[in-house]
Amino acid sequence: MKVFALFGLLGVLAVPLGVPGQTNPPCTPAGEVQFVCGQQSPEDLVEVPGGEWIVASSFAGSGGIRLINVRDRTSVLAYPTATSKDRLDAKTYDSCPGPPDAAEKAKFATHGLYLHTGRNSTHTLYAVHHGNRESIEVFELDARTKPPSVTWIGCAVAADPIGLNSVLALPDGGFVATNFLARGVDAEARNKMMAGENNGELWEWHTGKGWTKVPGSEAAGANGLELSKDGKWFYVAAWGSQSLFRLSRGVTPVKRDVVPLGFRVDNIRWAPDGSIFAAGQGGTPPNQTSNVVKVDPNTLKVQEIIRHPNSNEFGAGTVAIQVGKEIWMGSFRGDRIAIFPAK
Repeated sequence: MKVFALFGLLGVLAVPLGVPGQTNPPCTPAGEVQFVCGQQSPEDLVEVPGGEWIVASSFAGSGGIRLINVRDRTSVLAYPTATSKDRLDAKTYDSCPGPPDAAEKAKFATHGLYLHTGRNSTHTLYAVHHGNRESIEVFELDARTKPPSVTWIGCAVAADPIGLNSVLALPDGGFVATNFLARGVDAEARNKMMAGENNGELWEWHTGKGWTKVPGSEAAGANGLELSKDGKWFYVAAWGSQSLFRLSRGVTPVKRDVVPLGFRVDNIRWAPDGSIFAAGQGGTPPNQTSNVVKVDPNTLKVQEIIRHPNSNEFGAGTVAIQVGKEIWMGSFRGDRIAIFPAK
């Protein structure tokens, strides 16, 4: 694997937490915070339309894609399984060399997720994958079954040394992904990124064209990614510079606005009220926190929602989504998702 630099960087950013193969803390509430356990470092979360299911990535352990029942909070592995199906859409994913092989599936590390809503409860799920190939893996998620079925349908392999992080489907076809940290870099390069020096950018992928760099998207640790409803603006988390920026799409010259957030901004997600949830890691050891703020996409005004001290039960928060009257938060470490009341 060529992602040791990324895993090594993330591994030093939080207090010790439960990991697969070790004794994890009890899955009991900690004050007002509840948990969904049985995960393997659930770095990103997306909600399936209808509100019954959550999709979670698996950044560690044997990896995979998990489905969580919102009602009873049980979790099942959806891919890869003994009955998983692979059906390559060679017309759309014309550069894909084929489905993951047995070795790839045995340790199918997944990172950023994006769910593109389709018709008749059939959606397209995109997942950042780290392994023998650094790639965006694409799946058909059929929510007509319970639990939803997940079928692999294609991929796009990133060129060396790009280190992918988040992915977002585009309204005109294809998708865009963030280059967070080049694979194989040394400690000095990582430190420069963490000090705010630009080291990556956004890359778009389209059928027949492959990957192209997005002009003006340079960032320090380009991480989470969202797109405005009209498709005219990217919103990008810059983990290294602890900021979020708004970037025009398809406009020359490029327009860009930056808002500092004061913590290492990880994934960003639309909130039900039209604002943006930005989640990430704050503070310095041993006083680190999992942070969530709301950002107004028009004014870029910031409102703090959660600042939760890291603990043995949960820490290193990476994503926040609203599920009913709750905020679900994932992490790049540990065996669980934290659930906070949405105040």
